[in-house]
Amino acid sequence: MTTDVREVDVLVVGAGLSGIGVARHLVVDRPGTTFVVLEARDAIGGTWDLFRYPGIRSDSDLHTFGYEFKPWTDDDAIADGPRILDYLHEVVAEHDLARHVRLGHRVVAADFDADAARWAVTVEVDGGELQEWSARWLFSAGGYYRYDRGHSPDFPGLEQFTGRVVHPQVWPDDLDVSGQQVVIIGSGATAITLVPALATGPTAAAHVTMLQRTPTYVMPLPRRDRLANAARRVLPERAAYALTRTKNIAKGQWVWNLSRSRPQVLRRVIRAAMAKQLPEGYDLDTHFNPPYDPWDQRLCADPDGHFFRAIRDGRASVVTDTVESFTPHGIRLASGRELPAALVVTATGLEVQLMGGIDLSVDGKPVHWPDHVVYRGLMVSGVPNFAFAMGYTNQSWTLRLSLVCDWFTRLLAHMEAEGLDGAVPEWDPGAETAPALDFQAGYVQRAAADLPRQGVEAPWKVSMDYYADRRQLRRGPLLDDALTLWRGSRRVS
Repeated sequence: MTTDVREVDVLVVGAGLSGIGVARHLVVDRPGTTFVVLEARDAIGGTWDLFRYPGIRSDSDLHTFGYEFKPWTDDDAIADGPRILDYLHEVVAEHDLARHVRLGHRVVAADFDADAARWAVTVEVDGGELQEWSARWLFSAGGYYRYDRGHSPDFPGLEQFTGRVVHPQVWPDDLDVSGQQVVIIGSGATAITLVPALATGPTAAAHVTMLQRTPTYVMPLPRRDRLANAARRVLPERAAYALTRTKNIAKGQWVWNLSRSRPQVLRRVIRAAMAKQLPEGYDLDTHFNPPYDPWDQRLCADPDGHFFRAIRDGRASVVTDTVESFTPHGIRLASGRELPAALVVTATGLEVQLMGGIDLSVDGKPVHWPDHVVYRGLMVSGVPNFAFAMGYTNQSWTLRLSLVCDWFTRLLAHMEAEGLDGAVPEWDPGAETAPALDFQAGYVQRAAADLPRQGVEAPWKVSMDYYADRRQLRRGPLLDDALTLWRGSRRVS
């Protein structure tokens, strides 16, 4: 914000949770490295500044969703959006990161010049002006979905509906649901959050119906972590945070491992927890018995059981059916039933947009992502001096970030010490590959054909195991045979 320099060592794309984390690691671990963070929107925070729907919160505990370097000290472990945004702003202030951030700067294209070993980056500034930036490294921290729109299926008859339709990603500031019949289409984390938020309080809807095509696992969890809050009373802040983080990582990994090795056991545990929360005789098999195993898609958290409480109290209900057509005053289902609605919320998911939608090329040749393979979960084959932040689908999304940044800054230090210009992973095109994300969530499946691939073993396998990543990225050797380094025109490894 304070300088017109457009030539840097590292150009970070995105000022959300990942981008701010990368910036902090560069400031602390690489104080001599020049960098900027380019953010397309007019504020930092990414998801936590964009999403404004009622009840917006994390679906993971902040002791693992937060940064390893900054303790989460609130009593609530599962936190609402505004508090998470405050946490991000605290990091920016504590490390003087604002001077590295350029708001209203959208990266539209980047081409790597192998001879110069630099990225030529085209940036659109608010107002339409185009700028040219040059960087040794490009780090994509822009998330994995489109910020300008969510996924909205084409529903038959929508044009005749006389009520209002909104997507949670673009929630209107003036929306008042008081006394209205509300139908939420969807059953993911957003829908589970919206149901109690719209069904309770002084401006509550008359009734909220969650219309789902497929049931979801919903796990009631305490909003507060008793061990974390007790530890903060007797231990130094950082020690208490480290203890809680270690415990929660281990717990999350254990649940994931159980879901892979004995899915029926975990299914029974979750089913019992849901049954305890629902009214006696509730049709659990119809509405809360997913056809897939736990963690084939993300488990939805229900902090303090508020979602289930709204159902018990009759303020909300779940309908498992498919939309046949919208009508003037509601939705007609395949079963023939009609749901009355003055407001329909299409909590139908996200649109995946890889690497922020940047047109990426190497020496003028466009990068076609399905032709590339992910390396160590942070680089891709054939694309030099390029890194990205990719999170976990089975734990807190950002948990891998500190490990990625550790390895990345170590690589920068090694290259500087050896006078190296470039680094690129090289993949054997005859080797076996698999989808980069082995995950059944709708937004992943819709984009699967456009994503990079992964290998079947390290360093090409995308790990969902925090401990394996820690061994590889933090404690293991920096270099391996798959990573090619060069100086000038000469390959050195």
